[in-house]
Amino acid sequence: MALVVTLLGGESTGKTSLARALCGHLMARGLTTELVSEHLRHWCEQQGRAPHSHEQAAVAREQARLTDEMASLHGVDIVVADTSPLVIAAYSELYFKDHSLWHEALAWQRCVDLTLLMGLDLAWVADGFFRDSPAVRDAVDAAIRRELQAAGLAFQTIHGHGQTRTEQALRAIGRCLGQDLTTTEPSLTSGRRAWSCDKCSDPACEHRLFSGLLARNHTGDARP
Repeated sequence: MALVVTLLGGESTGKTSLARALCGHLMARGLTTELVSEHLRHWCEQQGRAPHSHEQAAVAREQARLTDEMASLHGVDIVVADTSPLVIAAYSELYFKDHSLWHEALAWQRCVDLTLLMGLDLAWVADGFFRDSPAVRDAVDAAIRRELQAAGLAFQTIHGHGQTRTEQALRAIGRCLGQDLTTTEPSLTSGRRAWSCDKCSDPACEHRLFSGLLARNHTGDARP
């Protein structure tokens, strides 16, 4: 089975851009890497709307199925999944007050090798169709953090812009593989004391912290 890396986060948190960047870097290192795109977006594009409450579970299961199928292919070293059922469970709770998808989504996430949660330091950008507001993004982030921490599932928060964000993710993947995958010298990755937001579920707090410290290239590992 391939190493499975999932990227979590609400809308406009850079999941897709990071997923594509990671695939490019990993392939350049000689690792056969496959990208699993966000099924929810594909579904919305096909249907011209967001899923209704009774359609959410099927969308979540298809995201999991596509990722599992790719990971089982012979010769694939790494699978980078642009979201997971947890994101759909968060949307289901937010829009429909439906908490029923969390259990199955968390059970699937528990089998994932590496969970990367996108930080809230990127500016929210409207896309004219799918994205609602920064408030929705923050609410999804808070719900995902809450459930990951309550379930005792380890995750790492990824911050920064462009190459900085990619390097953080590459270091996390490299730790799983026991090799250095970064393209630049690591910064502030050893000897750190945990910062106060490591276990914080308040997205506004994290946003304020990283808005002020982004230029110093701080990184954060979240361990529930």
